[in-house]
Amino acid sequence: MTSEHAPSAFRPHRVVVLALDGLLPFELGIPHRIFDRPRDAEGRRLYEVVTCSIRPPGPVETDADFAIHVANGPETLATADTVIVPASYEMGPVYEEGVLTDELAAALAHIRPGTRLASICTGVYVLAAAGYLDGRPATTHWIDADRLQRLFPQVRVDPDVLFIDDGDVLTSAGVAAGLDLCLHMLRRDHGTAIANEVARRTVVPPHRDGGQAQYIQRPVPDPQQATTTGARAWALGRLHEPIQLRDMAAQEAMSVRTFTRRFREETGVSPGQWLTQQRVERARHLLESSELSIDQVADEAGFGTAQSMRQHLQAALGVTPTAYRRTFRAGVRT
Repeated sequence: MTSEHAPSAFRPHRVVVLALDGLLPFELGIPHRIFDRPRDAEGRRLYEVVTCSIRPPGPVETDADFAIHVANGPETLATADTVIVPASYEMGPVYEEGVLTDELAAALAHIRPGTRLASICTGVYVLAAAGYLDGRPATTHWIDADRLQRLFPQVRVDPDVLFIDDGDVLTSAGVAAGLDLCLHMLRRDHGTAIANEVARRTVVPPHRDGGQAQYIQRPVPDPQQATTTGARAWALGRLHEPIQLRDMAAQEAMSVRTFTRRFREETGVSPGQWLTQQRVERARHLLESSELSIDQVADEAGFGTAQSMRQHLQAALGVTPTAYRRTFRAGVRT
């Protein structure tokens, strides 16, 4: 076999996590927990996750009563396929004035053009101060959203979502939304089956419904009020059937108006939006794991026609059902 026909050498996708002083240990560990586990059908790691500092190897302070030793310096950023910036409580002028320190700017200069960038919670301030978010949508913890918008008016801040995927730049809300974001990136890279398996092993939902509004408006559900949980379970069991709003409301013995209001309070989205999300997820699973035709998948997922499913997948994922199946049918294990 000639060299021009030889298969390219396998190389795992390298995720570099930037550890800043004042970091939250939980959020620093999220990328390692999600990306360290997945392997391909041959047992090879799909990702390599490393942590680096903006200084030479040494201790980095956390917001807890301990420091961590980081063995890699800022030059490691030049090796990244994806850079993730977790939250920090000690960003100084980045958080207070929206400008990078010389040390942080020098570190970020190592990042190669085309590298995928992501932030968890207030890590978004680093991306914004570096200009990566100019003219683009972004999110952060709802407590910080107004401040982020005032400090960076050129960024289109959305305070209600759990995360935003803008292609090569992704941002998430606080703490647990970092899990949502990393699982989303895993799902985007390798499909729903492997993301669901990693979520199952991590004992977290593979996909959370709605946005941050559900946590702002109703942090603790009122036990005296009825919820829409039963209606959602009922709908999930018959996604392949036509589901009317009045039928969902009837499951909870509520008026349509009350049910719609309560549903949005609990999930952050309308019943119609939620149903579409669930049907998209069902279609993704079937496209990856079954031999059903496109028409059959559309029917099983409740879209009715292949054209309707194509429109919804194109809107949600940016690809057609056929392209999605072709991309994610390769064998992968965790």
